[in-house]
Amino acid sequence: MNKKIDVKKHILVPKYQKLSDKEKEELLQKYNVTTSELPRILKSDPMLAGVGAKPGDVMQITRNSSTAGRNVFYRVVVNG
Repeated sequence: MNKKIDVKKHILVPKYQKLSDKEKEELLQKYNVTTSELPRILKSDPMLAGVGAKPGDVMQITRNSSTAGRNVFYRVVVNG
């Protein structure tokens, strides 16, 4: 039985969203950082499949937390 599982639909998987160029620039200015200072996520990460992310793009990851409510993280896409 070869059943494929879509990990993106699992209840514990956070929401991934690619930021537009404008949103990316606003984020970098708000936190006074460059993309090289952001945490990285590999282009080959299964969660980026079908998103069309390319190196240099910034992903917004939103996780639900029972203690903090909602946490937002940012990652820059790199080759790998």
